[in-house]
Amino acid sequence: MASSDQSTLAGAGFSARELEEWSASLPEPGASLHAAARSMSEFVTRGASILERLPKPPRRSAGERTAARTISESLNRAREMFLSSYAGDLYEQLTGSYRKALRLEELVEAAATSVPGLAPTRAQLDAERGLKLAEKEGIELAQGLLISSVLASPQAGRHLLETMLEPTPEAVELLEQFRSTGAVDLGAARVTRIGQAGLLELSNPRHLNAEDGATLRPTEIAVDLVLLDPEIEVGVFRGAVVDHSRYAGTRVFGSGINLTYLYHGKIDFLFYLTRDLGYVNKLYRGVRDRGEEREKLWIAAVEQFAIGGACQLLHVMDHVIATRGARLYLPARKEGIIPGASNLRLPRFVGDRAARQAILSGREWTAGDPDAELLCDEVVAPDDLEGALWARVQALTSSGLVNAAANRRAMRVGAEPLDLFRQYMAAYAREQAYCHLSPALVRNLEQHWNAHQRAV
Repeated sequence: MASSDQSTLAGAGFSARELEEWSASLPEPGASLHAAARSMSEFVTRGASILERLPKPPRRSAGERTAARTISESLNRAREMFLSSYAGDLYEQLTGSYRKALRLEELVEAAATSVPGLAPTRAQLDAERGLKLAEKEGIELAQGLLISSVLASPQAGRHLLETMLEPTPEAVELLEQFRSTGAVDLGAARVTRIGQAGLLELSNPRHLNAEDGATLRPTEIAVDLVLLDPEIEVGVFRGAVVDHSRYAGTRVFGSGINLTYLYHGKIDFLFYLTRDLGYVNKLYRGVRDRGEEREKLWIAAVEQFAIGGACQLLHVMDHVIATRGARLYLPARKEGIIPGASNLRLPRFVGDRAARQAILSGREWTAGDPDAELLCDEVVAPDDLEGALWARVQALTSSGLVNAAANRRAMRVGAEPLDLFRQYMAAYAREQAYCHLSPALVRNLEQHWNAHQRAV
């Protein structure tokens, strides 16, 4: 630890001897995985115990906030030093030499148990979950560092991506029921077989079909069911009817992440990664079911608007039908976060310059305007959407889809091979963790969303 850091902490009331002992316990490079893990855990545990003696974030003085930031940065540097050398080895150990499939949430929990301090425990996460974003200590940052390092390892990262493409256990359990009845209502998502199409409706009516922790798993289960049902040839992604006063009784494609919930700390950091490595990536790549790849074409039916995460979905759809005047945009920069994989995918549709304008400066598109043609395949009047949607389903299914899936895969090999996506998500996991826990995000949500005045 630098002498300036020790001076900062001494000014907050910590003894010089205690700080020197803590600094001296910093792990040395070159040890075995077991020895390095033990040393890193000791250093992080000592630092965390020092951090716990400070008042909680809302009650800290300016000096105490600086001290807390200094301690947290030291802990995260130690984690990153360990992970830069051992992330692949640790992943191999946790997965039993790649024989065990661990989803993201299982991986971070297993790492927290195996190497104390490397990631927050379930109890620590539960305690933070009840706090507003501004009141959190920022322990989820360690999850971002861990996942980023795993994804940066070619073998470990690829195995993790393939694990996240496996069907959810709930979908496997519900498949026979779905095949028999043709419909499953998961609350936040509904899936219905209509002829050879699987209609998935995202349903969060109070919040204009925004996404949050409660919508995430049902949406992924619904995607799995569409992909696993052999009678379905085409998936249709659509927003359900909402009851918001301004749009009551109409369908809305989606308003992105629930910003009010985000401000109040009700959306975990893992939401971002689970979403993009889970159901969004399954829309794009299909599922890996017992070694077999199952993917299908997807149609998006966009009504009213596709904001944020909903707009991100358009980048993985094979055909987009939008009602004239529908707004399509990515406000993540104004919010203070990264818009999923749009930084990777959007330039392929609209070009690099327009993508930068959208992501960095808030450029919007309106369906029906000439500059939106690269985001929409069809633009129709609101009353004509039903007819256009089912006509497109008929057109895609009338001659079979064996070659369609093959062509889809061939296009993806050139546009976004799995290793390119892995490398992007490795950077995204780290950077989004810092964005999610940044004071700037809180300020942006208050300034642009009035989140502090909105009821949960």
